[in-house]
Amino acid sequence: MSDDLRIGIIGSGFGALAVAIEVTRAGHHDVRLWERADSLGGVWRDNTYPGAGCDVPSPLYSFSYEQSTRWNRRYGLKGQILEYLDDTAAKYGITPRIRFNHEVTSATWDEESRTWTVGFAHGGTETVDVLVSAIGQLSNPVLPKVPGIDTFAGPSFHSAQWDHSVDLKGKKVAVVGTGASAIQFVPPVADDAAEVTLFQRSANWILPKLDGSFARWYKPFLRLERPVFWSIAEQFSRGLDDTSRVGHWTHKWAQHHLKKHVPDPELRAKLTPDYPMGCKRILFSNNYYPTLMRDHVHVVIERIAEVTPTGVVAADGSTYEADVIIYGTGFDAQDFLSSIDVTGRRGTKLAEQWSDGAHAYLGIYAPNFPNLLISYGPNTNLGGGSIVYMLEAQARHMRQVLDRMRSGGFRTVEVTEAAEAAYDREVQGELEHSAWAHCDSWYRHASGRITSNWPASTHPYAKRTRTLEPEAFTWQ
Repeated sequence: MSDDLRIGIIGSGFGALAVAIEVTRAGHHDVRLWERADSLGGVWRDNTYPGAGCDVPSPLYSFSYEQSTRWNRRYGLKGQILEYLDDTAAKYGITPRIRFNHEVTSATWDEESRTWTVGFAHGGTETVDVLVSAIGQLSNPVLPKVPGIDTFAGPSFHSAQWDHSVDLKGKKVAVVGTGASAIQFVPPVADDAAEVTLFQRSANWILPKLDGSFARWYKPFLRLERPVFWSIAEQFSRGLDDTSRVGHWTHKWAQHHLKKHVPDPELRAKLTPDYPMGCKRILFSNNYYPTLMRDHVHVVIERIAEVTPTGVVAADGSTYEADVIIYGTGFDAQDFLSSIDVTGRRGTKLAEQWSDGAHAYLGIYAPNFPNLLISYGPNTNLGGGSIVYMLEAQARHMRQVLDRMRSGGFRTVEVTEAAEAAYDREVQGELEHSAWAHCDSWYRHASGRITSNWPASTHPYAKRTRTLEPEAFTWQ
């Protein structure tokens, strides 16, 4: 076999670019990326809803080695984030390696050749020595399981599949869901619509967003913000539990934010969560609460019983007419790799191995699947801080594995079952004492297992992945 490993990466978002840049800079030349769409960017390409942006400051939500002074505001909007990804991919020579309109549908390990055969929706296949999944945790939107959802006569769509041909001006708009996307698109929707009815399953803890545009003179100093916001995010992550001092003051801050912008006690009661802060994703917004105070915006907390051709019926029998329905109902956060038919050693299906919830050593390596590396895998999501910091740490560890394969002449690398099980027990043990153990959320698998989140701040993970432990793997 050639010393140059054939490396295939699924995706073209932050995770895919982090791996591609890391390994090509280390001298791995045979690297290709498969992207199902006709342009790069992952979720930042797909989410085109009005107001789409990041809730992490841009100097932190970017690669450490590629700090930009072109951000025009502290929290970048979708267009500028996508521009950053385009520019970074071009600068590091990744764009020519991307094979667009290549949707991966299957990946099969061949024991004899010790390679992965990757199948595509268009019917073709490719063979690589190492397969990297970088499809992320939030790439496949889901609709709620509500009776009659297909009977609605007007336009309806998920926020991640925004239908820009639909004119909302003067329309009655029903919004189902109040998560991270909804709090961004509801304000601009309310600016156009004649009436907005927001169906809320559960309230969110919301903090003010320390946002603002940058003056031209300040932009050269943007790099100085990164360590400041990283330190704040580390403390924020440690304080997700209400019992901590940071958590106590964060809770007070959120309560003050709500009371300041929602003086109506009845509405404020609807918008007050009934679970500990940090248990579900904490959101950031300056204009969501003021929008809900507008006369033509209504919040419904009754469960949706059904969707009819003309609107929505709540569990209490109330009927709400709508011209348009927008679903801000999130993504299949438990997907990981279930959307792709992945078959490992002895015909082992990854979906079956993860049937009770995904788990992997460092969130990257799964037993029975040699030469498979996962970016943004199980238990690597964050309650606070920048996922880009985590993605870089994962990419560096992957690069160490590939370097050792190349220098040692190894054909395969596979984490041992003992190492993966010990790591999983450690992570799950810490999660039992985390804020996320106190309620149900998209962080949990149906089995009850918390599969999405890392139980600490980002620094411990970066430290844990800094040095390769060869004994955790079988090398052949």
